[in-house]
Amino acid sequence: MRYFIIAGEQSGDLHGSNLVRELLRKDTEAVISCWGGDMMQSAGAELLMHYRRTAFMGFVEVAKNLGSIRKLFSLCRQQITSFKPDTVILIDYPGFNLRIAEFAKKSGLKVFYYISPKLWAWNEGRVKKVKKYVDRMYIIFPFEVDFYMKHGVEAVYMGNPLLDETAKRLRAIPAESEIRKSLGLEEKPVIAMLAGSRKSEVRQILPRMLKVVQDFPGYQFVLAGVKNLPEELYNGIIKDYPVKLVRDKTYEILYISEAALVKSGTATLEAALIGVPEVVCYRGDFISMIIAWTLVKVKYISLVNLIAGYEAVRELIQYSLNRKNLVHELKALLPGGSKREKVLRDYARVKQILGPEGASERVASDMVQVLKQGGV
Repeated sequence: MRYFIIAGEQSGDLHGSNLVRELLRKDTEAVISCWGGDMMQSAGAELLMHYRRTAFMGFVEVAKNLGSIRKLFSLCRQQITSFKPDTVILIDYPGFNLRIAEFAKKSGLKVFYYISPKLWAWNEGRVKKVKKYVDRMYIIFPFEVDFYMKHGVEAVYMGNPLLDETAKRLRAIPAESEIRKSLGLEEKPVIAMLAGSRKSEVRQILPRMLKVVQDFPGYQFVLAGVKNLPEELYNGIIKDYPVKLVRDKTYEILYISEAALVKSGTATLEAALIGVPEVVCYRGDFISMIIAWTLVKVKYISLVNLIAGYEAVRELIQYSLNRKNLVHELKALLPGGSKREKVLRDYARVKQILGPEGASERVASDMVQVLKQGGV
């Protein structure tokens, strides 16, 4: 069968790549084209558009790029029509993907949504589009079942694919001494810094993180960069701060870290699954944050807290993301700190809630079965 998959950011590329591998295993005649990234391409999909060209963050950035977004949408429709897929699989990225869902459904295609948009956080009205245009919604957080049930949508929870990815990465990870040697690190204990995967995120968040470096002279700060952003961007912000930039080695860096400063998003859950106490950080442009504060309906922004149902990790958002708060929270998480053991216990509870590994395989099997049976 023929599959057209759309992911609009790095985390979607990661989960999409694991889904691609499993679809190719379950359907030996599968042909897969995608909008995604390097990982989906390496897994066996034909990459038609890289997420670097489609990732727009915040209300202001989206507004500035409406013309480009319209052109991308038109191109995507053309490529779907030419490819003639049996199904369109949408991964998060709601502003774009829900419009594609409408187009695909009206074109007579089966529409699967893998990794639900965070409609429970804001813009709940979009559930109507899901109900109308999506044939099967695969969710990755247990609490989403009740949300969709409330709106008359049967959502399917088959586990969280990040469990699979984390376990796979950790099984292949070398000893700490080898990691330190390969990354050129000192012998000091490490504090990780994860500032996001978009330019606008890094520009807003990294300067705030850097302000705490001088307060922890006994630690080595390592910035986990991403390869889709230029090294000049990072170096232009780091300047004279004693911070080591290492790109595309996030799991290795977290594995050897005593604690981490992490931009809200998928990385917060990755840090929890690896067992690294963290402070969750977020800062956006002023207009976007005013709009977000008006619209967002959830108590927490980090996945760890949303899954736990309470504040397992501290969130520093906008003006609370400052040196004083960062220093206070980081000290509490380092060995001997007042919050460290509780955070680690809460991480264990989060893992228990998420359930067993194997989500990507179960979802791929279900998709293939549904397509072969011709139902939902």
